[in-house]
Amino acid sequence: MIKEIKNYAPTESLVFLLDKKNTVAESENPIVFQQAAEFVKGKEDFDFLKLGNQHIFFIRENENKEKLRIAGHDVRAKLPRTEKNITIIGKKEGVLCVAEGFALSNYQFLKYFKDADKKKYALENIFVIGKFGKEEITNLNNVLKSVVWARDMVNEPVSFLTATQLANEIATLGEIAGFSVEIFEKNKIEALKMGGLLAVNKGSIDPPTFTVIEYKPKNATNKKPVVLVGKGVVYDTGGLSLKPTASSMDLMKSDMAGAACMAGTIYAAALNNLPVHIIGLIPATDNRPGLNAYAPGDVIHMYDGTTIEVLNTDAEGRMILADALAYSNKFNPELVIDAATLTGAAVVAIGTKASCMMGNAKQKVLDKLTESGNEVHERVVQLPFWDEYKDQLKSSIADMKNIGGRNAGMITAGKFLEHFVKAPYVHLDIAGPSFLEAKENYKGLGGTGVGIRLLTHFLENNYHGKG
Repeated sequence: MIKEIKNYAPTESLVFLLDKKNTVAESENPIVFQQAAEFVKGKEDFDFLKLGNQHIFFIRENENKEKLRIAGHDVRAKLPRTEKNITIIGKKEGVLCVAEGFALSNYQFLKYFKDADKKKYALENIFVIGKFGKEEITNLNNVLKSVVWARDMVNEPVSFLTATQLANEIATLGEIAGFSVEIFEKNKIEALKMGGLLAVNKGSIDPPTFTVIEYKPKNATNKKPVVLVGKGVVYDTGGLSLKPTASSMDLMKSDMAGAACMAGTIYAAALNNLPVHIIGLIPATDNRPGLNAYAPGDVIHMYDGTTIEVLNTDAEGRMILADALAYSNKFNPELVIDAATLTGAAVVAIGTKASCMMGNAKQKVLDKLTESGNEVHERVVQLPFWDEYKDQLKSSIADMKNIGGRNAGMITAGKFLEHFVKAPYVHLDIAGPSFLEAKENYKGLGGTGVGIRLLTHFLENNYHGKG
């Protein structure tokens, strides 16, 4: 938890942000200040000294916010596990970036360790000294809380996080933050004839869910809602088109990162009282090859009546998202955004450093999302979205195929989804950055919670009179 204070305890560990003149903020402890000022002469961008049990870190002010977040991670990496408090001193914007990187680096997923108490960081408070606005620290804490929740969900195995459990976890968020959550169970999904979600679920003994979230504050600035749709495949074997490569299923508990992203974004928006009406739609199931699993060659009738020729059951995410996107039309939204760990092609194209973005929304919207991604360093790469890509989805026996072939797979997947949406639409393929196999600074190891900081920034700056 980040907290603003006026004065710090001289015995606690400190972080000083150095200004361009290589000076540090004056301290109430003159001995510490004198030793610190002498120590930093000629030092690099990041360094630290130890005075007894006290650690003192020095970070140079930098216009690059991401470097400051990473510096916050470096502090966490060098700080003893047993440290309970740390204080960061400097100019406001830099202090918050360092605190953000430090807080995200403090995340641990220890639920399944029997010695979790020994491994857990003892940190209780990140104190900051600076001139902050009334809500700045509270809002940042709320976004970080949402990211932590999403990371927990992505890191949970399917032995715990079934489709039903995911829906229940989202319902708990609604109780905390004051938004409504309605969970459609299998009977309701069948009554709605959501053929895509039901088809993917046919190989599982666990039922699917379809979760409808609504956050509608009285002061909402948008007359028509923004709809956020998240892919909730809680585990993906590939179905009968079983994933063929070694270790390719090991990380498939993370295939619901899109659902975690969108539920987490609404959680952050509600906690921060953003004046924007948001609908969230989360279709959820696992994808297995058991029972009466759907098969290549099947023709599926989707929620909107479209028929789909299935040529690969591992292209399941688009099948469940299509029903949710078609369902979004009933709300007459001004904008629909989905997030999904949808294609390996996205990872091959740009790796784990960014998400693929495409859509038919106005370029201004896409530019705003790009700007937000750059600001919080959850970057997006805009891909072409030309109608010619739809030609790869033509079927000889149905309205469409569920795959478009080897070339531009992330784009043809997006064009498949676009078919079901009537409103302006943006598709985010977050397959690359949503789950990391090697630790990467404050993003950590495993689930990253990617997309929440991006979308929260986008919503705040476009529905809050700020942009």
